[in-house]
Amino acid sequence: MTQSKRFYTIPYFLWIALFVIAPVILIIYQSFFDINGQFTLSNYQQYLTSGTYLSMTFNSLFYALLITLFTLVISYPTAYFLTKLKHKQLWLMLIILPTWINLLLKAYAFIGIFSIHGGINNFLDTVGIGTQQLLFTNFSFLTVATYIEIPFMILPIFNALEEINPSLVFASRDLGASNFETFRRVIFPLSLNGVKSGVQAVFIPSLSLFMLTRLIGGNRVITLGTAIEQHFLVTQNWGMGSTIGVVLIIAMFVIMMLTGEKKKKGAKKK
Repeated sequence: MTQSKRFYTIPYFLWIALFVIAPVILIIYQSFFDINGQFTLSNYQQYLTSGTYLSMTFNSLFYALLITLFTLVISYPTAYFLTKLKHKQLWLMLIILPTWINLLLKAYAFIGIFSIHGGINNFLDTVGIGTQQLLFTNFSFLTVATYIEIPFMILPIFNALEEINPSLVFASRDLGASNFETFRRVIFPLSLNGVKSGVQAVFIPSLSLFMLTRLIGGNRVITLGTAIEQHFLVTQNWGMGSTIGVVLIIAMFVIMMLTGEKKKKGAKKK
């Protein structure tokens, strides 16, 4: 039986090795070469001393934090409300359904919505406010990014809320706790693992956004993802692009460590 289990794990380890470990190693290796193919450490030196790259890093972290915050503020009440509905699985499926649509198609749809002659400006013009420049702004970028990431935040929070034992909630109320106290002391702490998983699922991809920054933000929002795209596709400086990729990988691991589930002290090791 043990040999059979090991046999079935072979495809998993092959997949991890070929499509996770190997690409990371290649990126790290390529980051030590300049545009002429010469071994160098100047890529990291330039990144750490350049005000432009440091500014991009700050922008990436700042916008990723805002997207994650807005997504969490919308997703947690939504997930909590879904758990109270009769046909909650159906409503959850309808929320997740937009993730099946290609990201590029959704981006172009929002371009039409936010454009000068789009639906929002037509409404503003009708009520007398007049047309506004909504596209290629921070507002449009954050709105579209938040909309796209919402399902990835709702799903883990919903699952965490569903796993809470109802008897704990009933016991809290029987002991005289109000609905707010029950939520603060019982429901929210027990759903923190779902919140952490949602933060990982949203914050990490938001660090490297580049398609939305170009199509929705009009390149006014400059992030590390935009810099990677430029180095690989325009300047052909793969070394510098790989260096920024390494920085994003490190940031990804830091976020995973900060939001990961910590083992309790004194827990028995199996």
